Amino acid sequence: MLSIFNSIPTHMDYKGQKLAEQIFQGIILASAVIGFAYGLIIEQFGWTVYKVLGGFAVSCLLTLPPWPMYRQNPLSWQPALPETTGETLQKPQENLKKKKHK
Repeated sequence: MLSIFNSIPTHMDYKGQKLAEQIFQGIILASAVIGFAYGLIIEQFGWTVYKVLGGFAVSCLLTLPPWPMYRQNPLSWQPALPETTGETLQKPQENLKKKKHK
């Protein structure tokens, strides 16, 4: 049963995150403008809130799941460095601290 959940992708790349954020903000802004205009015309503030909440629900449905359109630019990671034993390999910051200036 748990293997089904492990097969579901749960990540987005950086460009996908940017796209999701832009879509989210665009839908929220559009629903707020439409809701405000509709509420102003019928003189009911409650409908404005309903329109904004509906836009929020639609934007969550479109941006929260990691849809394939948000995973088109995967990162290519560098290969892992092999582990070395001993203290011959020092960090560059340690070398800078040991230098004495005259």
